[in-house]
Amino acid sequence: MKTEMFRPEIELFNDSLARCLRGGELFQRFYELFQYIALGWPECEAYLERIAVAHGKHGRDIAPHLYDLWLDCLLHAAKECDQQWLPEVEAAWRYMMGAGILFLKARYDRAPPAGGRQASR
Repeated sequence: MKTEMFRPEIELFNDSLARCLRGGELFQRFYELFQYIALGWPECEAYLERIAVAHGKHGRDIAPHLYDLWLDCLLHAAKECDQQWLPEVEAAWRYMMGAGILFLKARYDRAPPAGGRQASR
């Protein structure tokens, strides 16, 4: 697979990430959402359900094993950007991201709700 095939997507992602990071609230908000999920906040669970449908077998069809690769790449990038990266920091990232990833993996085969929209491919 050649990187050039994904260049537009990479550029879109990088531009979006830069905009998100500029405000300085992205990760704080991200962690808040995951904490709410852990506490059973229904709005967050509904949000993750929508993501699961969009990324599952009947949506973008992102195979469950690809989430592990995605997380490894994310952590590799974070390690390169964080001068204070330690094994404990990596463990914290894996802990925080793990719940959401397991949620998405577990719902891969789930059909969209009746009347629900499927993600465009």
